[in-house]
Amino acid sequence: MRVLLIEDGFRIAAALAKSLRAESFAVDIAPDGLKGEELASTNTYDAIILDILLPKQDGWQTCRNLRRKGILTPVLMLTALDEVGDRIKGLDTGADDYLSKPFHFGELLARLRSLVRRHSAVRSAVLERFGLQLDLNTRKASRGGVEITLSAKEFALLELFMMNPEKVISREAMMAHLWDMNFAPKSNVVESFVKFLRQKVDRDFEPPLIHTVRGAGYVFSEKGR
Repeated sequence: MRVLLIEDGFRIAAALAKSLRAESFAVDIAPDGLKGEELASTNTYDAIILDILLPKQDGWQTCRNLRRKGILTPVLMLTALDEVGDRIKGLDTGADDYLSKPFHFGELLARLRSLVRRHSAVRSAVLERFGLQLDLNTRKASRGGVEITLSAKEFALLELFMMNPEKVISREAMMAHLWDMNFAPKSNVVESFVKFLRQKVDRDFEPPLIHTVRGAGYVFSEKGR
């Protein structure tokens, strides 16, 4: 999934982005509240990680402005402030969850995935579609009881498919969800990863589940289009 990280601490932002990318997230970074609000207003994100103590515009105002614009992307607020009143203020401005610094990355990851599931049709940490299983916690996939080894990006692509069964997903939608701002839009990387994923998910199994819809994108289905 694609995440916006609004954090002015360069080392913290770099470390978090590296860890999230290792867990198959695409990550854009904003160094201040105004830039964060701009990116959140112009791009599609599955979640926003928002620090409170930011230059130019603090996290509270940033979150408040996004909600006023009708942007309902789930927000996980980070702060070194640990007063109950500060947590209440954060939630009242529209944040969905709150995590105090310092924190364990495992807890941040669990809260982030929980937020994404809560704001989608998915409630379980294990996705099951057409005999294919994807465990979002252990990062394991299997089909017909056979384990399938996936790279981080292949896992993210399969997660997107399984969260949207029977729906046509365009190449542009895949880019928006799975790659960050540095992605070259004319690259054939989307097609390449779909090919890699098909080789692992469909080659030794029946029926095929990933189908090309000419001129529209791809669909995850037992029947195709």
